[in-house]
Amino acid sequence: MDRRAALHRVALLLGGALSAPAIAGVLAGCERHDRAAAGFTPRALAPAQAELMAVVADHIIPATDTPGARAAGAPAFIDMMLADYYAPADRERFVAGLADLDARAEASGGRAFLRCEPGRQRAILDAVDREAFAGRDPHWFRTMKELTLLAYYTSEIGATKELRYQQVPGRFDGCIPFETVGRSWSV
Repeated sequence: MDRRAALHRVALLLGGALSAPAIAGVLAGCERHDRAAAGFTPRALAPAQAELMAVVADHIIPATDTPGARAAGAPAFIDMMLADYYAPADRERFVAGLADLDARAEASGGRAFLRCEPGRQRAILDAVDREAFAGRDPHWFRTMKELTLLAYYTSEIGATKELRYQQVPGRFDGCIPFETVGRSWSV
């Protein structure tokens, strides 16, 4: 095997380790657009579904001393990913998961998820989270978490306010105590 073939195979192996939709989303992020626009028009979801998805994203990364998922533009990013990069079957699974969330809320409290108090919403999401990570089958909530984290940490807010960011970092020290750094860095 020559060097070129070996590099090609290594690239294929490493590329297969990452999900294609995530890679496409990161590459789409190279275009400058305002993901945090308050009035984005959803393309993959109905407006009510987009609001439900935005509330769930805010539960995954809530606003604390740093802005939350909604402020970082996660809802618009998630909708763009679903519309442009996910297969119709994956999109349908995601929409069915949002409908299931509403059905669970109505079954347990007689109200739609968005009308429940935040504590009740959190309890429902905790139950869904346990189910999502208990099995090996693809679950819509895994997709929701993956896209929320991807949207947040590739946004300017996530990279600069949550993580540390230096456009040109200093010298390389291969072995330093974590306490001297304080938290992870974005690159």
